[in-house]
Amino acid sequence: MRERRILRHSLQTAMDIIFLRELKVDTLIGVYEWEKRIPQTLQLDLEIAMPNSRACQSDDIHDALDYADIVRNIQNALASRHFNLLEALAEHIAQILLKDFNAPWVRVSVAKLNAIRGSRMVGISIERGQEK
Repeated sequence: MRERRILRHSLQTAMDIIFLRELKVDTLIGVYEWEKRIPQTLQLDLEIAMPNSRACQSDDIHDALDYADIVRNIQNALASRHFNLLEALAEHIAQILLKDFNAPWVRVSVAKLNAIRGSRMVGISIERGQEK
C-alpha cells in the first residue's frame, strides 16, 4: 500500500531523490545507563527529495543538495545530544532535512547494529513531508 501511495504521488509530481546508504554515525542512544555514557554506531539510510529539479538541467553544483553538508549537519546534531529512542532520533534527522535543506519529502532509516542477538540490525524507517 505504501509503495502504491508513493508511486501515485510520483506520477502526479516529478520528484528527484538523492540517497545516502549505510552512513555510519557514532552517538549516544538508548535508555540504559551505559548507553548514556558510551557512544554506539548507528547506520543511517536517507532518501531526500530535491526541492527542485534544476540540478538535472543545469549540471551545476549550486543547484544540488551538498551530500557533505547534509552529513556534517547530521553528525553535528547527533554529537550535541542524547536520544533515548531511535524514533526520536529519526524524527530529529527528518526535521533537519525538511527545514534546513528545504526537502519536500524524506525517508530516514536508523538502525542499531548488533543490538539483538541473532539480528544484524534493528531500527526504524520514517517518512515525512513538508505540509503544503
